[in-house]
Amino acid sequence: MDIVKHIPNTITSMNLLCGAVGVTCAFEGRLELAFILMLAAAVCDFFDGFCARMLDAHSPIGKELDSLADLVSFGLLPSVMFHVAARNAGMSGFWGYVPLLIAVFSALRLAKFNIDEAQSDNFLGLATPASAMLTGSFIYYICSSPDSMMAEWPGKPLFIIISTTVMCALMVSRIPMFSMKMKKGVKAESPIYRMRIAFIGVVCVCLVLVALLGLNWSMVILLSFCIYVIMNLINAVTQKR
Repeated sequence: MDIVKHIPNTITSMNLLCGAVGVTCAFEGRLELAFILMLAAAVCDFFDGFCARMLDAHSPIGKELDSLADLVSFGLLPSVMFHVAARNAGMSGFWGYVPLLIAVFSALRLAKFNIDEAQSDNFLGLATPASAMLTGSFIYYICSSPDSMMAEWPGKPLFIIISTTVMCALMVSRIPMFSMKMKKGVKAESPIYRMRIAFIGVVCVCLVLVALLGLNWSMVILLSFCIYVIMNLINAVTQKR
């Protein structure tokens, strides 16, 4: 048995474990730790693919395991975090469960991705990790900055409805969104390459702004992925015209 071939699946399993423990932490009210575990899962999600390509260890079971892990770490975990944050903000009754739809639409998104050959290089719709980073960084920020204006938002039905609807709609949409996976053959003058470079610049600007304003570090992730979505929406409208 070639142990090397199992390295990517082992890393993917660590992704799943981080997500499962994160869900437990979220239900216990430790939302900050849940987000840290989500970030750890994201690191594992990056390196399992990297190792699979480097070791030439691609396998059908690896693809399916990756989707199952992503569903827990980037589908169930952010939706539970949002649900708990809404409860903590005073939300009760039906509206507090609306964020759990993010888990449902994450499953739909991942199922579509697995059978859609048009998404081998870039995405159609918002990827589940990006959706999770948006939700998770927002929840982390309001937990670490309880005096901020944003801390009240999860307790408002209108915000819950709008944010959940937008997130779910973006995940199952057909809006082209660039991937940050660098592959050979991508020309420097291509639009996708230029958007990737521009996004890296945006992240650097966000880092500087957050540091200058003295905001919590999670705001870098929140701002970066908000701008990521806006960049892709503008590009989609421009290309359509």
